[in-house]
Amino acid sequence: MSFNIGHDILPHEYKASVYNHDCALRLRFVRKLFMWACLVFMFRTVQLGLQNNVIGNNRGKGTDIERRADIVDRNGIVLAKSVKYGSIKLYPPRVKPEHVNEVAAVINKIAPMDYSVADALNLINSGKSGVYIKMQATEDQIKQVKEAHAKYNCFEVADFAVRRYPQRNVFAHVVGFAGKDAGLEGVEFTYDKYLRENKDPLRLSIDSRIQNIFHEQLSVAMEKYQAKGALGMLMNSTTGEMVAMVQLPDFDPNNIKSIPVNTRKFKLLRDNFEMGSVFKIFNTALAYENNLQNKEYEVDKPLMIYDKFGRPAMKKPIDDVSSFKRDVVKKQGLRKLTAPDIMLYSCNVGSARMALDFPEGAQRDFFHKLNLDKPLQLEFGKTERTLTHNIWGQTERATAAFGHGIAVTPMHLLLAVNAVTNGGIYIYPTLLKRSIGAVRGERILDSDISAKLREIMFNIAEKTTAKKARVKGIDVGGKTGTAEKRINGIIDKSKNVTVFTGIFPVSAPQYIIVVILDEPQGTKESGGWKTAAWNAVPTAGAILDGIMPLLF
Repeated sequence: MSFNIGHDILPHEYKASVYNHDCALRLRFVRKLFMWACLVFMFRTVQLGLQNNVIGNNRGKGTDIERRADIVDRNGIVLAKSVKYGSIKLYPPRVKPEHVNEVAAVINKIAPMDYSVADALNLINSGKSGVYIKMQATEDQIKQVKEAHAKYNCFEVADFAVRRYPQRNVFAHVVGFAGKDAGLEGVEFTYDKYLRENKDPLRLSIDSRIQNIFHEQLSVAMEKYQAKGALGMLMNSTTGEMVAMVQLPDFDPNNIKSIPVNTRKFKLLRDNFEMGSVFKIFNTALAYENNLQNKEYEVDKPLMIYDKFGRPAMKKPIDDVSSFKRDVVKKQGLRKLTAPDIMLYSCNVGSARMALDFPEGAQRDFFHKLNLDKPLQLEFGKTERTLTHNIWGQTERATAAFGHGIAVTPMHLLLAVNAVTNGGIYIYPTLLKRSIGAVRGERILDSDISAKLREIMFNIAEKTTAKKARVKGIDVGGKTGTAEKRINGIIDKSKNVTVFTGIFPVSAPQYIIVVILDEPQGTKESGGWKTAAWNAVPTAGAILDGIMPLLF
């Protein structure tokens, strides 16, 4: 058998397959089946495309926003609401000559600030095919236009809804804002599912009256002390309800396109600060827990810490401000202090010496119980991770005693101070108005020690750095803190963060307040001093003076 190049090995079999009629019929059948399948596929594709267009148009009209539930404060004041608007369009060619004056009058009535009757007549005679005369018409304006259209057949109304925030800047960071389909920041984001699926308003624990006073006084403080920022919070000590949460600079959620990204950041939960001497509250609590409250510590000399080889473990010794040395050491002759007085006079050296007396790991474990070493997963958002020590050597323990070397968020501070002063229960916060019932909490401190801390804080407000936070008619306890800021890991002595935290009434706290000023400047009144006693404390005092009649 010979082989032909370019053909199958068996030529006769190759030829037979070409002229097989049964095979040809099968191929024609398969081809027709394939064509029908393509037609069905094309039809279904077009159908789905039309459905998607309908969905897209509905979204464009803002139907998701329109169905979104309102957000209200604890007293029912509206903080966020979906408002129905309509864009009104005029088609000049459709206006009949005999109706020109009547249509012009309608346009003037709908938008008197935009069009006089003469302007309206010029618009009708402009020759334009169509022109918008009102982009955000109210329901009353839409009603008028629809009535006019029924007569003159020359208008068109496209309905849409817009999310509005009547309190504007005051609730910017708490309420946040929403996009067309979902919440993007704040409560709008955290409770997005509820707001999309319910008609009943979402009632917050925030009191708009209290919130406005915080906003007003923090704004005054920012201007007076030329501060970079100002933060303030008020929480119910026993229920965890947040009554006020204000952050400056802020923004108008009705105009989010112009908001700098950094301004949107919710610093009450997302920024870490060294809080300075406020941490002496925790240090004093540890002293009582370890029965060191009556031990006397030297406070008249700086404290240098040395490593195991006898070398200085710090660049410079721990020391106190000049006013402490002048008023306490020299004037009062107090060269040794016990734990309560170390906190009362806010002594760094005494706090550090006391911390070095605590059992190994006691300070680290107490901070852990107070959640100061981890991010908090709250019902209204997650906080930033705190900046704490990996190694708790003598230097770290000594500096943490007066709030240096550890940075936490304002929310961490508020909850930790509340826990050690409200009777010893760590309460988790909420932004929702709570009815009577169980509150989530954990015991972290003996109630007797908590009472001792409140007594010291009352004396601080009466005698030392927190005197300007006192108000008539109620006993307030407080503690101040001033910390030099770290910029890229380096301490900048020219920039401070000042803090005041207060509780009231002292005998049985119902509320806790925190006020923080970021980089305040000295004033003529303060003689150039820019510590917390000169700015954060009087700011808190002004807030307390304004809100007391509303709380009690």
